Amino acid sequence: MKDVFFTSESVTDGHPDKMCDQIADAILDEALRQDPNSKMAVEATIKDDFIFVYGEANTQANIDYVNIAKQVVADIGYTEDFDVFTKVQKQSPQINSAVTTTEHVGAGDQGIMFGYATNETESYMPLSIDLAHKLSKRLSDLKREISWLKPDGKTQVTVAYKDGKPHYVHTVLVSASHDENISQEQIHDTILNEVIKPVIDSKWLRDDTKIIINPSGAFSIAGPFSDSGTTGRKIVVDTYGGVARNGGGCFSSKDPSKVDRTAAYFARYVAKNIVAAGLCDRLEIQLSYAIGLTDPLSIHIETYGTEKRPQDEILEIIKNNFDFKVGSMIQTLDLLRPIYRESANFGHFGRDGFPWESIIALKGL
Repeated sequence: MKDVFFTSESVTDGHPDKMCDQIADAILDEALRQDPNSKMAVEATIKDDFIFVYGEANTQANIDYVNIAKQVVADIGYTEDFDVFTKVQKQSPQINSAVTTTEHVGAGDQGIMFGYATNETESYMPLSIDLAHKLSKRLSDLKREISWLKPDGKTQVTVAYKDGKPHYVHTVLVSASHDENISQEQIHDTILNEVIKPVIDSKWLRDDTKIIINPSGAFSIAGPFSDSGTTGRKIVVDTYGGVARNGGGCFSSKDPSKVDRTAAYFARYVAKNIVAAGLCDRLEIQLSYAIGLTDPLSIHIETYGTEKRPQDEILEIIKNNFDFKVGSMIQTLDLLRPIYRESANFGHFGRDGFPWESIIALKGL
């Protein structure tokens, strides 16, 4: 069979959309730190040195939205003085009334969510997005070591597949923002030797692998000064790099009562455990919910012909091991705590330290 190519992208922590995701999740973390029952949907938009923080909140927490936003952009590495305008009001009582105690919490909205896992990498993520995220993480870290590197950047990896398995890396693309008067030769040498080579195992690289660095040339005007940013605009970066389907709802800013976030995390948890148990090589699971109802309306799985047991048996194992009630998902993953700002960069999945990435022993195998 001919090689089949698939591409995924990632962005650094200084990308304008990711700046807004981090602001939103830093606000959520502060709300949960003070009041674990906080109901939050506070987002951000950024352009130049102006940040607009807006949305709905129902919380006992006393939140300094302005200083949180300023601290986030400073932590990322921006030195400019940003103006922050806020417009946050209480969550609609009609929505809030649908959510009660953790034991009987109803979904905060309707929607569909997908989870995915594959055994093609140790992280149970597609190789293309796994490498793209590792490149963007390395690029983000490197700006603290090299003064002329700036926070904004993007990465992209194309993987060639043969017979459904990763064969080699076809193309690596890195765009890194930088100070003025830095030569393209110096940028290329640094990115190649300090970002690409340390991240991508040489077994994936060939003599004809394309390495593309800063194809636009100069990238000294960057971040919110060259583009605007808004919370929730990088949902494919946040999930599976386009390999699996996407429910359409973003994660950042949303408290655990919002199934866009919690059910997507739980779906990843289920998919990863089923693949890790050897029941299939790849699994996509879809869940659907209705606002105010505790149980999913539907559960659907796709194993892409890689199942080691019939799909109906795999689905039965899933139902016997996992409780998809909203309150149960929150309790199982211990989500009412401030863990979300750390999830906002380099993908919500495939990284250690998050409860939805843990592997458990399944019963009934």
